[in-house]
Amino acid sequence: MLHTPDAAAQRSLFLVVAAAMVDGDGRVLVQRRPEGTAMAGLWEFPGGKPEPGETPEAALIRELHEELGIETEASCLAPATFASEPLGDRHLLLLLYVLRKWRGVPRALHASALKWVRPNELFALDMPPADRPLIGLLDALL
Repeated sequence: MLHTPDAAAQRSLFLVVAAAMVDGDGRVLVQRRPEGTAMAGLWEFPGGKPEPGETPEAALIRELHEELGIETEASCLAPATFASEPLGDRHLLLLLYVLRKWRGVPRALHASALKWVRPNELFALDMPPADRPLIGLLDALL
């Protein structure tokens, strides 16, 4: 049987990588999107978009350094889950990694605020639609 692509299949893929950073007390770090950005004021997991030719892990290491001022290695990034969401004329694929080891103290270099929360407290936060399906898994894992 021949499959005809639907409108969703014709959207360009938009890849984003993010980290669920877990501290020694089992809390997860979230950051608030600053004013003047898409989805300003929402809480999200730190991360961002890979640059051309960059692996997801290298992109996440770079983004965590740029956004939070921390250092880590690819061996510390544990692939956890993903989210797949339509986003306008694109389709968002969000890869979430769990990170438990890093150097430095996270600082809000690009976000308006940082917050450490228990996984079950994520349900009460105003988060982007793609992040919401990830909360249940994190709550079960951590």
